Amino acid sequence: MSDGGGDGDGDGQGQRRLLIIEDDAMFARTLARSFERRGYRVAAIAGPAELEAAVAALRPDHAVVDLRLGNASGLTCVERLHAIDPAMRIVVLTGFASIATAVEAVKLGATNYLSKPANSDDIEAAFEASGTGDASVELDAAPTSLRTLEWEHIHQTLADCGFNVSEAARRLGMHRRTLARKLGKRHL
Repeated sequence: MSDGGGDGDGDGQGQRRLLIIEDDAMFARTLARSFERRGYRVAAIAGPAELEAAVAALRPDHAVVDLRLGNASGLTCVERLHAIDPAMRIVVLTGFASIATAVEAVKLGATNYLSKPANSDDIEAAFEASGTGDASVELDAAPTSLRTLEWEHIHQTLADCGFNVSEAARRLGMHRRTLARKLGKRHL
């Protein structure tokens, strides 16, 4: 776990505390350094197994959670973090966004959801914007494409299976290799 100090008051009181849950070590380090420069006290972990110890040590009030953590789902981390502190601002990052996972993330306690690539400016803006909506956002007049609907159905099934590709393929009624090919085209 990386733990960076801030310009500090020792115990971190009054300082924003950020937990980064990201299995890409280089991206996690880069993000941690960027938030440390912004005055956050930061800890980074690679997955759910380290969550309880990190929360106990840091007592975060902000979290950035990657949706896919190796074979694990970041949604389990969102749910656990929200149970620990319902006021925590949690931003979910993903390289394969779908409506289904965005809805589930928010239901489980995420305050915002961003598609990768996202930088620290995007994430901090998402922390600040959480809890607010924009009723004037323009509605897309184009219907959702068949390809997008297929991807969302595949992704929802994957999420329901805990990202187990074999089980998702079985539930979708397709061969595992066919599903793996489709997932490969979406750059999972």
